Amino acid sequence: MNMSLEDQFYWSAAGLFVLWLAAFGLALVATRNGAVHAAPATQEFGPAPERPAVVALLTNRWRSVDHAAAATLLDLAARGLVEVRQPADDPVQSTVHVTGTDADTGDLTPYERRVLARITEQAGAAGAPIGAIAFRAQERASSWNGALRKEIVAEARLRGLSRSRFAPLLSGALAVAAFGPGVLLGLGGLTGGHNIRAAIVVGVLPSVPLMYLLTRALGERATRLGLERAGHWAGVQAWLRAHEDFAPLPPASVAVWDRYLAYGAALGVTTRTSRLLGFDAGDKRRVWSSYGGAWRPVRIRYPRLRPGFGATPAQLLRLAGAAAVVAVGLVLFAALRRPEWAVTSGPDASHSLRRPGLLLTLGWVGIGLLAIAAAGRFSRWTLFLAFLATMPGNYASGHGWLTHGMDGSGPLPGETAAIAVFGAVTGYYLVLAVLERRAPLTVTGEVLRLEPRKREKAPRFLAVDTGDSDRTVAWALPAGAPALAPGRVVRLSVSPGTRAVRSAEPAAT
Repeated sequence: MNMSLEDQFYWSAAGLFVLWLAAFGLALVATRNGAVHAAPATQEFGPAPERPAVVALLTNRWRSVDHAAAATLLDLAARGLVEVRQPADDPVQSTVHVTGTDADTGDLTPYERRVLARITEQAGAAGAPIGAIAFRAQERASSWNGALRKEIVAEARLRGLSRSRFAPLLSGALAVAAFGPGVLLGLGGLTGGHNIRAAIVVGVLPSVPLMYLLTRALGERATRLGLERAGHWAGVQAWLRAHEDFAPLPPASVAVWDRYLAYGAALGVTTRTSRLLGFDAGDKRRVWSSYGGAWRPVRIRYPRLRPGFGATPAQLLRLAGAAAVVAVGLVLFAALRRPEWAVTSGPDASHSLRRPGLLLTLGWVGIGLLAIAAAGRFSRWTLFLAFLATMPGNYASGHGWLTHGMDGSGPLPGETAAIAVFGAVTGYYLVLAVLERRAPLTVTGEVLRLEPRKREKAPRFLAVDTGDSDRTVAWALPAGAPALAPGRVVRLSVSPGTRAVRSAEPAAT
């Protein structure tokens, strides 16, 4: 059978796609890490031991550097550049202090300087709680840890312990070949009479999953020396785990255990210390703050289920109107419906559109659609969900309460409850709209966190420490307002009723 030129292009693209996947699979198999053979348990680090951060990379099979920052902090403490103090029985209250001088930092690696800079930034001259080392924003935490990983990988490569999983020639060849199926599909589209835009779209699509697979596979793999050193550190890990009292040690015990605690954190043995020394985005509900003069933990509450949170007066009126539509609509629907509207008996009762269950369901769904339209929340999924909501009415026609609901004797118990609830909601939104006419309050404090919401147009959570309480409730920063960086002292103009931020400006510190 003779294939057309268009079909030849399409089949060639499919074949090239399969060939690329096969070559990629072979490359993955060929570049797997070898097996790490654990050495006998030992307490010796070796004559020129790797820094704990590099050991963390080896321990995690060259995939991640979990606990590397915490291990580096402890190593700096063991070497006298940092001091960890525990003033009470609870290790959560431990503090970190910078004790070294610039002259002591000459032999620090780039990632050690990065960790020390973060400690210095938070601790200053007076020290800081260990919980304050964590970042207050996910973006900055991700960026900082990403740069830290690159510096640790560079150190591991310099010591001959790690290398790129794919050689530059191999990764480049796979990247170029990933566009081959798309080019053939695009040529097939042009040969078949499709326009250039369609051919470009069809040509780009196959390369997207292939490039995704390639980028996910790019990373580090072991060298022979790296596998040997990983086996040695597995022996050290076994020795540390043999000490049952080692895992629950607090960070301040570095004064006794010296560098063993740092390597224990890198090897995943000192679980308690690693949990307390976090260089990630931290706990968004408990943030350490020094605003007001002394470090203290501030509890943050996010009012996720608060009606009218961050709404403007116009939005409040729309929400009040939507709730009123439901309440008034149910009252009118209950008062106007009559028994003659429905068919309850006869051979066609189960097939008629005038069944009690279907009529009631259509009325309730119609009122709901009007309310959604009044609230301005109508979307392309609304009608589909409304259709699904009417389906139970097709199968509910013989129940006595359905017939009673159509006899004009008043609302059903469920309708009565809904009328009361939506009537109260209407009043609530109207009161909020009136309160919004009051003069705003002024709040001055330090930004603790700025948390996004799932919906892009929803106001963001803005947590501010005013210095007069250990608890705070997040404010609603409008989606279009400029972002406020954590740690910045700001003066806010706010509405207490909706907790909406009307304006924000820097405040003098």
